[in-house]
Amino acid sequence: MTVLKDVSGGVALWRQIVDAIRLDIVGGKLAAGDRLPTEAVLAERFSANRHTVRRALAVLAEEGVVGAEQGRGTFVRNAKRLSYPIGKRTRFREGLKGQVEDFSTIRLGHRLENASAAAAKALGIRAGAKVVRVEGLTSADGVPMSRSTTWLDYRRFADFGEQLEQLKSFTKAFESYGIADYSRASTRISSRHADIEETKLLKLVPGAIVLVSEAVDVDAGGTPISYALSRFPAERMELVV
Repeated sequence: MTVLKDVSGGVALWRQIVDAIRLDIVGGKLAAGDRLPTEAVLAERFSANRHTVRRALAVLAEEGVVGAEQGRGTFVRNAKRLSYPIGKRTRFREGLKGQVEDFSTIRLGHRLENASAAAAKALGIRAGAKVVRVEGLTSADGVPMSRSTTWLDYRRFADFGEQLEQLKSFTKAFESYGIADYSRASTRISSRHADIEETKLLKLVPGAIVLVSEAVDVDAGGTPISYALSRFPAERMELVV
């Protein structure tokens, strides 16, 4: 007898149902206050059993996206996502101005390492050259919104980690090196499932989707000053290019 496992392409079916319902909400098919289809209808739509559908709805309820009302059904509770514009002068705090009241960033540390091929290409240095690596976690209104990793050329920014810890701002840290302004040279956006560390720090359920921004910033003369990978929970954030 052939047993069909509850996975497809390595992703559990319940997780696919969670992502599909989120896409319905993000795409406007479901709005806050709307009632979701019944478990039977969802089971038929996704060719799943009710237990799998129930697990998907439980995950969405745990995240506050939906809520069940006894005798009435399951309703969309929170359809809102923060909108972060990506432009030439991309600053996370400024980009979310008016959408949140409080920002906080935890510096998760910094260290020296050898540049990967990707970092070297972005910064215009040779592979294996020394770079400063800076880690951070930013929250908006107490909710984790961004897990970032940034690389800088050690020859130019040898003590950038210490400067950032003292000044609490990338903009101010760059100013300490005489860089009065900087801009975004390129941004590449992709998506994937969160890894174990991202799941923990961003307080996600296993298998959640993150949007990944791969960005290069340059100074006024066009010289690359930083290469960064930022991961955003797709359920909480949209990136607008």
